[in-house]
Amino acid sequence: MEPEQNASTETESGIDLLVIVLDTNPSQHIVRQNPQNLTQILEAVIAFGNAHLMQKAQNKLAVISCSHHATNFLYPQPRRQVELRQIDGQYEAFSLVEKTVKQQLGSILMNAPSLNAPSESLLAGSMAMALCYISRLQRNVAAGVKMHSRILVLTGSNECSSQYMTFMNVFFTAQKLGITIDTCALDKTLSLLQQGCDITTGQFLKVTQLDGLLQYLLWVFLPAPQMRHKLVLPPPPKVDYRASCFCHRELIDIGYVCSVCLSVFCKYSPICTTCHTIFKTPGPLPVKAKKKKKDKQM
Repeated sequence: MEPEQNASTETESGIDLLVIVLDTNPSQHIVRQNPQNLTQILEAVIAFGNAHLMQKAQNKLAVISCSHHATNFLYPQPRRQVELRQIDGQYEAFSLVEKTVKQQLGSILMNAPSLNAPSESLLAGSMAMALCYISRLQRNVAAGVKMHSRILVLTGSNECSSQYMTFMNVFFTAQKLGITIDTCALDKTLSLLQQGCDITTGQFLKVTQLDGLLQYLLWVFLPAPQMRHKLVLPPPPKVDYRASCFCHRELIDIGYVCSVCLSVFCKYSPICTTCHTIFKTPGPLPVKAKKKKKDKQM
């Protein structure tokens, strides 16, 4: 009982930082199918972020927008504060989150370049930016105060195999820093993000009904990782740990690995396209000469 009491005491006294990475790429299937889905997702994210802030006064929140062309902070905005008017019955911090996120995202979508063909979201870069933000806040924490940080990714994009190396760097950096990565997949099952959740002991959930997104977020992702073992949560999915080849950006079962930079290729190449190392061409296997049997002398 003592370890559980100590863990709950640290959770209550420490700072819980939640960084939400929201995929706003217009080429997502759920957005192309119905543009109003993005508004519904945004409303759920704002309500979920305010619920996180409501749990404890020391909690902190950050929201990052990820698209096909750029990554931007939606909240907080230290350089420019949004003008707020007092609304009766609404907490000012909640109103600040809502106004800031909506104004920033509206400005980003209005100034975004036109998209001629579907393109990948910069998820890996957004997660790397979230790690940098967490590391900066960690250095400014007062002595004796412990900060628990986690990243929640909400995306409806397809598999981003071209960002495989960046994803792996983000996952192992988060594991080393003790940062949990959670993923809420809105459309398809993403094997790379499944690997990240498994590496960092996070939670992966594929939402089956978008109308219940807020309920899923509050049920699965609102509790701190230190308290989730006490709850009945969805069982973790079977993780696909296949690597992505560097030549075609596809997941493979068997491939060739560069002995210098550890790049993975689906076909043999005498020159590594990543580090330009030249390999010796494997020659034919030598054939052993058969030994002649000596006739036994009678």
